[in-house]
Amino acid sequence: MEDWADEARVPPGLADRALRRRAWKPYGAAVLVAAMIAAVAVFVTGQRSPDPVIRPLDGVTLPARPSPAPTDVRTDTEHSPPTKLIAAGRMAVSAYYRTRREPIENGLTRVRYDWSLYDPRTDGYEQTSYAWLDVAPGLQVAAVVEGDLLGKRVGVLDMNTRQVLRWYDLEHTVGSVAWSPDGTRIVATAYASYPNIMQGKGDQMGPVMTASPRTGYYVIDTRTGETAYHELAALGDEAGKPSNMNGRQDLGWSLDGTLLWAPTSTRPDRLFYTLDGEPRQAPEGERCRRGTSLSAISPDGRLVLGGDGMPTKITEVATGRVAGRQQVLQLHAWADDENVIALGCAGKCENEFDNGLVLVSVDGSKMTQLAANRDSNGEGAWRWVLTLR
Repeated sequence: MEDWADEARVPPGLADRALRRRAWKPYGAAVLVAAMIAAVAVFVTGQRSPDPVIRPLDGVTLPARPSPAPTDVRTDTEHSPPTKLIAAGRMAVSAYYRTRREPIENGLTRVRYDWSLYDPRTDGYEQTSYAWLDVAPGLQVAAVVEGDLLGKRVGVLDMNTRQVLRWYDLEHTVGSVAWSPDGTRIVATAYASYPNIMQGKGDQMGPVMTASPRTGYYVIDTRTGETAYHELAALGDEAGKPSNMNGRQDLGWSLDGTLLWAPTSTRPDRLFYTLDGEPRQAPEGERCRRGTSLSAISPDGRLVLGGDGMPTKITEVATGRVAGRQQVLQLHAWADDENVIALGCAGKCENEFDNGLVLVSVDGSKMTQLAANRDSNGEGAWRWVLTLR
């Protein structure tokens, strides 16, 4: 339920279970890239231009991220999906996707992703034709998968010019991309066939319970142009071990960028590997929101986000004491040390699927609507990607 909630409608009787257990999947994190190879001057309005970093001939020039990053609150409560940038504190909605279903052979259904990407030129969002994308910290560059459903080319797209700075040609088809926290490397998850296949009809539609077609992954280093492929079999349903029967099993990064993680549908919710694919223990002290690479711990290290279900709670890391409760459905990401981007619901929350992004204080006393409410269980509902600004 947690991993395919974006693709299947939830039957009326499952609302409470879905609320407590469904994980929302913002994918991704991002960098600031501004030119190919040659050194260029990067001008940020009102700031001193940082010196560009010169990379080898096979890499791309990665300018420093804007410093300080913007921290203002930006809202669009009139449009769903949004037409203007949504942001609060250190985080922004860098992209969003909508899903649509199409019948295929043998009575099965394929779920497609339609991606829209933040456009700094208009301060809004523009629909793209890419199979998958992820935005690097700074909201200046995106990693994109060229293709219809899967692709054999990954590009680094300058979001300001909409030009691809570099294409990486791959031998294996990939279905997702994710930036490392420092915005220099990309992990691209490889699949032998398209993973988002559903069976059943109407409210009974669910994922096909067969082995995932994940075959491995690439680590792409934008500094050198190196693309290294590693085999990594998908998780199955082996008794007594972490398992995952979902078709899509995209890889993500640990918070310090030294390890990769693969999702499970059990506990723990992820397994860690070195960049070469060797199993490792979870990094000490790392706590992320389920199914994402977003830290659950506040920037100052004092507080940690609790699980889904109204009311939510935030506790102290050191003592476990409850620091505050919030009248929201889910806590998604820290805007700053005192405020969290969350999922709130309309009115008195008579229908938890009538919801939208809000900014809520730790003590729950202050709440600002960031995005318009929408039917999250409806056909074509938009799902946001949160990225560091």
